[in-house]
Amino acid sequence: MRHNLPPFLISSAQPMLLFALVSALPLVLLGLGIVFGGVWAMLPLVYMAILTGVLDQIIPFVVPDAPEGAEFPGSDALLVGLGLGHLLMLPMVVWAVAGPSGLGGWERAGLFVGAGLWFGQVSNPCAHELIHRGNRWMYRLGVVVYASVLFGHHASAHRLVHHVHAASPADPNTARAGEGFYRFALRAWGGSFRAGLGAENARRLGRRTRDVHPYAVYLGLSLAGLIAAALIAGIWGVAVWAALALQTQSQLLLADYVQHYGLMRRPLPDGRLEQVSDRHSWNAPHWFSSALMLNAPRHSDHHAHPNRPYPALRLPRADAAPRLPYALPLCCTLALSPRLWRRVMAPRLADWRRGTENRLVSTD
Repeated sequence: MRHNLPPFLISSAQPMLLFALVSALPLVLLGLGIVFGGVWAMLPLVYMAILTGVLDQIIPFVVPDAPEGAEFPGSDALLVGLGLGHLLMLPMVVWAVAGPSGLGGWERAGLFVGAGLWFGQVSNPCAHELIHRGNRWMYRLGVVVYASVLFGHHASAHRLVHHVHAASPADPNTARAGEGFYRFALRAWGGSFRAGLGAENARRLGRRTRDVHPYAVYLGLSLAGLIAAALIAGIWGVAVWAALALQTQSQLLLADYVQHYGLMRRPLPDGRLEQVSDRHSWNAPHWFSSALMLNAPRHSDHHAHPNRPYPALRLPRADAAPRLPYALPLCCTLALSPRLWRRVMAPRLADWRRGTENRLVSTD
């Protein structure tokens, strides 16, 4: 393993500096693009779409696992900062793209795509981390971030359905082998909405609570966002807000699709499924996109330890958990072409299944 980064970025005492720099810098660039336009409006897109992929490839570095029991006092503060930054930036981008910002067409287009990529690849994992934190205010912030992109039900479906049923037919967000992304996305969106609603209804029935239903909160917050968009820039503001939400949701669904593609739990003799393990998520070791996405590519360890903070997530050995052929953002891009995705992944999935069967036989 080669460490080609400056020592201050690989010191075990300062891993948070890498997360903060990489994930928050595009937010600063978006602000500069909105204020100054011109080439500044294109820099967030260049950062998210080009620089991330280039640095992942030209610097063969894997961030070491944090020592067991290590503490990261700045990790929650970064999540809160990114979440609040998202809630501030979303209406600003809507105004810049659909409102009287004075920007030209190419500047508006660059900001729209660059912002959508940041919302999808940073706001998504930020909200995901927030809803897994024990602090109720952090959880609520995560809910608001998801609801702002019209995806509030994910706060229920992810915790109550996906983490329970991952790598099984009962999980709408687990992609079957050979299933194309677009078919998966339609099934996963509707399926997770219904499954999350059913799970919340079951919880409420057991507690006999009179509290406001979480789904009413999600829908109310989403409606408030669209009303804000209308106040900012009329019907075009609503259209741009909804389009940014669609772009953000698509990236979340792409990550789910890629990270669980074709991996299913075995049925046990008693009819139950084996427990979720490292074998049931695809991982990626690439340093820059991992920092950008708050270690979301270390997906196996998140399922094994849902409450483990993102800087402490571990990367399983390549023989213990499957690894994607490329960085997660690049794999998500490949998945937009189902035929190309199947061509890339079919032999890798077959090799992993064969190796898993051999390992299971050798341990029997």
